[in-house]
Amino acid sequence: MTSADDIVQTVKAGYAFTGPALDLGALVTDNSSHPDVPVRIPLGMISRHGLVAGATGTGKTKTLQLMAEQLSAQGVPVFMADIKGDLSGMATPGVANDKVTARAADVGEAWAPASFPTEFFSLGGQGAGIPIRVTITSFGPTLLSKVLGLNETQESSLGLVFHYADKAGLALLDIKDLRAVIAYLVSDDGKSELDGLGGLSKGTAGVILRELISFQDQGAEVFFGEPEFDTQQLVRLAADGRGIVSVLELPAVQDRPALFSTFLMWMLADLFHDLPEVGDLDKPKLVFFFDEAHLLFADASKNFLQAITQTVRLIRSKGVGVFFVTQTPKDVPSDVLAQLGNRVQHALRAFTPDDAKALKATVSTFPNSGYDLNELLTQLGIGEAVVTVLSERGAPTPVAWTRLRAPQSVMGPSDPALIAATIAASPLQAEYGTAIDRDSAYERLTAKLAPAPTAPAAPAAAPAPAPAPAPASRQREEPSAASEVGAAVAPVAKAFAVAAAATLGREIFRGLFGTASKRKR
Repeated sequence: MTSADDIVQTVKAGYAFTGPALDLGALVTDNSSHPDVPVRIPLGMISRHGLVAGATGTGKTKTLQLMAEQLSAQGVPVFMADIKGDLSGMATPGVANDKVTARAADVGEAWAPASFPTEFFSLGGQGAGIPIRVTITSFGPTLLSKVLGLNETQESSLGLVFHYADKAGLALLDIKDLRAVIAYLVSDDGKSELDGLGGLSKGTAGVILRELISFQDQGAEVFFGEPEFDTQQLVRLAADGRGIVSVLELPAVQDRPALFSTFLMWMLADLFHDLPEVGDLDKPKLVFFFDEAHLLFADASKNFLQAITQTVRLIRSKGVGVFFVTQTPKDVPSDVLAQLGNRVQHALRAFTPDDAKALKATVSTFPNSGYDLNELLTQLGIGEAVVTVLSERGAPTPVAWTRLRAPQSVMGPSDPALIAATIAASPLQAEYGTAIDRDSAYERLTAKLAPAPTAPAAPAAAPAPAPAPAPASRQREEPSAASEVGAAVAPVAKAFAVAAAATLGREIFRGLFGTASKRKR
């Protein structure tokens, strides 16, 4: 093992950046901190993504808070998912106490209380926050299949349903729209629509419909619909030039982790679709903290994992940095892990054989260092981490045992009254606060398939001396309601052509996750 003096000199040289950076804390050797050896992340390297990992209770949330504060202060917007409600404290200045004062002195931090510009959001209005909703069309079949737990065959069939709805001009805004289209495509009236595309089996449709009904019964209906949230709202600055911290409050839906983790992926995919290419910037346009990342990858299909990997790889060129937050690097697929250039590893536990395997795997992902990481990672204190990041020239920095700084905002929830006042004062509340339900696929199909109305009996007419014979073409000139319904369920090629003409200029684009770009506002 390398001597403490050698580690100090190596780390001091390795983290001597000249440009702006996030100050994480101070180097530690032999359990003593070195305030003159700061451990930092270059601001320009944040878009090379990262991982914050560690066992429960080791300080991961406070690390996110510390990073978000400094990003905001340097003019970088931040998005964070707040699973437990603790991150709402960013809107409230911290309070000095003995622990904060001691930590600040230990790491050479000039600590002062501060609050940061914060917006609070919630999924579908479940909990305190401006509601975030998304249309079924924009969410797309790949992400929806992940939420519903569909297999690859069912996912493929769901994609066919979305394809038909797009081409036929049937807007899928909420769950009842999707249910209506699926039911129509396996009905006698609609089953011929997909004949040329392979069709949709009743068995597969039944599975999807049952999962959708179960999904609705869990209260998921409120998450889908309009007005759809524009993720560009996450890329905003406050009037004083600081980045706005967007906090998605999730305590009300924390019992549905697959749902909120997939929603976070939709937001990231939507940003990927909409943001322009910018290349390497001096600082990112947005940093996205993806908490409870292991939930995203659990039981994911091959297509889903490929899409995540591709999104993470490419979104850097859009100026977005992504930090996954989880317990061990093993929770993240290797293809995704390879894209994460910055690492903040909190303590791990090794109480079981599985824990020991996870520890060994974690150690293997770090560069060679002067530490015995097998031992150190199990002995780190709360608020300490092993850090390695990308230097300004893109090379990995030396591994550094780091004692982290204390956040300047409250390390806990903000007062509910402050949260409510912040939400009420936001201009986004007027735009997204109230759900709307306009005509879409459900209403259109219901109208098309409604039974023909019975014509009222005509009053008796006075006899005419020579009644004119009815023209033979009358039925063609004035078709019955029943024939109108038949025309509405014409073969798919005709429906596609009609829809294309009716929606001339409408953009239908499906990207890596099958998500659709938004309508022009």
